[in-house]
Amino acid sequence: MIINLSEENAEERAPVRYVDVSEDEAGQRIDNWLMARLKGLPRSRVYRLIRRGEVRVNKGRVQQTYRIQAGDIVRIPPVRLDAPGPADKPSEATRDFLMARIVFEDRQLIVLDKPAGMAVHGGSGLSFGVIEALRAARRDCPYLELVHRLDRETSGCLLIAKRRSYLRGLHQALRDNDMEKRYLALVRGQWDRGRIRLEHRLAVDRDGGAERIVRVDREGKRAVSHVRPVELTGVASLVEVRLETGRTHQIRVQMAAEGHPLAGDDRYGDPDFNRRLRAKGLKRMFLHAHSLSFADPKTGDPRSFSAPLPADLRAALDRLGPS
Repeated sequence: MIINLSEENAEERAPVRYVDVSEDEAGQRIDNWLMARLKGLPRSRVYRLIRRGEVRVNKGRVQQTYRIQAGDIVRIPPVRLDAPGPADKPSEATRDFLMARIVFEDRQLIVLDKPAGMAVHGGSGLSFGVIEALRAARRDCPYLELVHRLDRETSGCLLIAKRRSYLRGLHQALRDNDMEKRYLALVRGQWDRGRIRLEHRLAVDRDGGAERIVRVDREGKRAVSHVRPVELTGVASLVEVRLETGRTHQIRVQMAAEGHPLAGDDRYGDPDFNRRLRAKGLKRMFLHAHSLSFADPKTGDPRSFSAPLPADLRAALDRLGPS
């Protein structure tokens, strides 16, 4: 359905809904839960509804990070839903392209090597993302949900759960920092510090909506990363970053704070450095989620998945030459 974003006289157009949270839904963030019920509504609008207190849980205000519990009663405010209209859908070529990037699948899980340039979900002006395209391609799977997210320009390992119980188990692993995520990043300058543990406190600002700007702030949330050098070139260094916490834009902000911004990062990076790298053929941010490891929520067995460095990033790195 197409959502009319006009807020005037909303109470007259649609009734308030009160929804009981089931056992299967418990553990989800309130913003994600709402997105599933207000399909097509931009995430920025959902955030605004929560901030204004139009969304209530058990008659009280909550933050967008609140995780709903079984038995919670959620107030969903009036949102006008117009008649269906034309909408972009993932093409057959797009669906086939994503299917070819599945690196592992079983009854519980899909592991996808996400391409750069494709958002993980629709919204904010995007008709569809990875999850919508996969749902269109896999009509045989009645349940497909993102386990976590990657920035639009970040490539690499992305987990999609095929069972609600498996999703809950993986979300618990994320909350407990029991899922190991490793990224490859190209950063400015020579990384001569060897293996190092970085700890900062990061705060998120929103520029009038869903656009997020993260900054180092002593009042922010603790962010910890472990960095080691992999390959040095004349002007940049390829490093592996293992996340101990999972804050928004964590790697990008921490590396910039340490004087080694990511190549191709238009938000936190160095414009002059980015121009030099574009001349070498780098067309996007150099950040790749190359491996994920965790204990299987059902069996406890170790599971590990990886995605190789994409050809475009490898080619740009090779053009820089050795240190």
